[in-house]
Amino acid sequence: MYIEFGREICGNLDTAEKREWLVTNGIGGYASGTVAGLLTRRYHGLLVAALHPPLGRTLLLAKLDETVLYGDRYYPLHTNRWADQIVSPHGYRHIESFALEGTIPIWRFAVADALLEKRIWMQQGANTTYIQYVLRRATQPLHLTLKAMVNYRDYHSDTHSNGWQMSIEQVEQGICITADSSATPFYLLSDQGNASPVHNWYYNFDLAVERYRGLNDREDHLHAGTFAVKLNPGEAVTFVASTEKLADLHGETALKLRHTQEQKLTELWQSNRSLDAQESPAWINHLVLAADQFIVDRPVPEEGHGKTIIAGYPWFSDWGRDTMISLPGLTIATGRPEVARAILRTFAKYVNQGMLPNRFPDAGEQPEYNTVDATLWFFEAIRAYDNATNDDNFLSELFPVLVDIIYWHCRGTRYGIHLDPTDGLLYAGVTGTQLTWMDAKVGDWVVTPRIGKPIEVNALWYNALRTMAKFARQLGKPHQEYEAMADRTLARFSRFWNEERGYCYDVIDSPDGDDAALRPNQIFAVSLPESSLTPAQQKSVVEVCGRMLLTSHGLRSLSPDHPQYQGIYGGNQYQRDGAYHQGTVWGWLLGSFVLAHLRVYKNPQQARQFLAPMANHLTVHGVGSLSEIFDGDAPMTPRGCTAQAWTVAEVLRAWLATES
Repeated sequence: MYIEFGREICGNLDTAEKREWLVTNGIGGYASGTVAGLLTRRYHGLLVAALHPPLGRTLLLAKLDETVLYGDRYYPLHTNRWADQIVSPHGYRHIESFALEGTIPIWRFAVADALLEKRIWMQQGANTTYIQYVLRRATQPLHLTLKAMVNYRDYHSDTHSNGWQMSIEQVEQGICITADSSATPFYLLSDQGNASPVHNWYYNFDLAVERYRGLNDREDHLHAGTFAVKLNPGEAVTFVASTEKLADLHGETALKLRHTQEQKLTELWQSNRSLDAQESPAWINHLVLAADQFIVDRPVPEEGHGKTIIAGYPWFSDWGRDTMISLPGLTIATGRPEVARAILRTFAKYVNQGMLPNRFPDAGEQPEYNTVDATLWFFEAIRAYDNATNDDNFLSELFPVLVDIIYWHCRGTRYGIHLDPTDGLLYAGVTGTQLTWMDAKVGDWVVTPRIGKPIEVNALWYNALRTMAKFARQLGKPHQEYEAMADRTLARFSRFWNEERGYCYDVIDSPDGDDAALRPNQIFAVSLPESSLTPAQQKSVVEVCGRMLLTSHGLRSLSPDHPQYQGIYGGNQYQRDGAYHQGTVWGWLLGSFVLAHLRVYKNPQQARQFLAPMANHLTVHGVGSLSEIFDGDAPMTPRGCTAQAWTVAEVLRAWLATES
């Protein structure tokens, strides 16, 4: 196992509660928590079910409070912190080690001479979580008791019981909980032992991370049932939380299936690399498995199941922009082009007025189309797929959609997005709406409006036009118009160059003039396959970004020299979103920086060195995955989502590109 902690981490609450684990089910549901077993977020739980896949995520099983009787002594293995900041009990002190077995978290609890092992995983395609306990070592039987703490609420909210009465019924091998008359019933089952229904609210669990985020930091959970079992040395018990009444209770069979699935993912990754390439390091193999956690099913009208990408855990849904940016790294790089094809086909169904949806809301409303760049990343994702597969049939299927997109951008579509005929550049933006990936908005305050002609939007537009011309030639269709449009864009792209400062304006033709703030968006004008900068300009951009924006885990979103720079991310929503793109480091930008560096210096080994710090980060925040963002100031503490799709994707893509 590559990732494993001993008592130096597990026995220290301050370090153990800051390391989080994640398992997923391929339909949007997940389980997540801390190494310490302590709840610190409203998003933690052993079963957060996607009741309307891939969304409708609902907390069902919050945690299991475990106690063992061994000999004549009781040992609590669980840990809780309460509203008065008292920690009781201190079960983390019995954790001898924590490790990942693929993506499966494993705890080993040492009590006297007994060693109890616990692992958690989910069934793919079902809202079902397995928690298995194995008595690895003992000189006498061990009695295990589990108190099941349940809930039934949207994963973004919190619960205060206020006399809430749930229906709890005994069923064969467990209990069934029905939160109210409109709720989906769910089941807590065990393959052996006794189950006893209970109805006892536990009040005021403390949620430390939510307090840091300026949100409510108290929650109540219902003790709905107690499970008790006697284990002899070598025996195992499997506990199952599921929305399926007939969930499979055969733990070993389910575990073997999960191992087989992960082995196939690793084999696909290896087969996608050159035969003479060296073995991937263990941390990269972990990222390959992490990549799969973001790929989920999404129903498509009239066609059944499609595919999409969850932007980040624990709180994001599937976003068009994040999906298209992540697709090459999560699917093409990992040897899964059929998944890429399913995702592209899914999103093509939702193109409207030449725009890809930005977000599918959690509550199932109509998709939101407030993005200018997601649609342009769609072209690049298709290019990556076509480059890997030469699938002309699929390209022919999507080509009319791409033609329609170009048409709408030329004539004008939502939010003022239109091609300026005077210079061949794309203009976008209206007051009060955020359209680029720098999309933080609090109330009516758009933090970085970027109305005008953003650098990365036009770099993507130029890349899309050249790509479109290539596709047209490949399919034997007229291509001259796309080439001519690309030539016009290239001819005036020099307007972005700030000769005095040696880098690109971030936005030109904005209501306030040209924005000379040093931001990382210009790196795409170097890293994309079709660059619109001269070789000398490319080199200058890489050097300036390297000196002022580069950190160990990504690029700062604003130069520290700028008066609006904020180096620490935290506080309430106003404070957090105010810093989100004003200095906060974004991990996904590291991939494009590496590719830009490779383009300029043509030194794969040196470019790959920039990825090395991510190996250590894999053990710090979301164990086995990569974070969304980091503080801009040292020590660049990880923040935001503990597992972010485009960070994982771009590191994998850059790693593969620098393989020599």
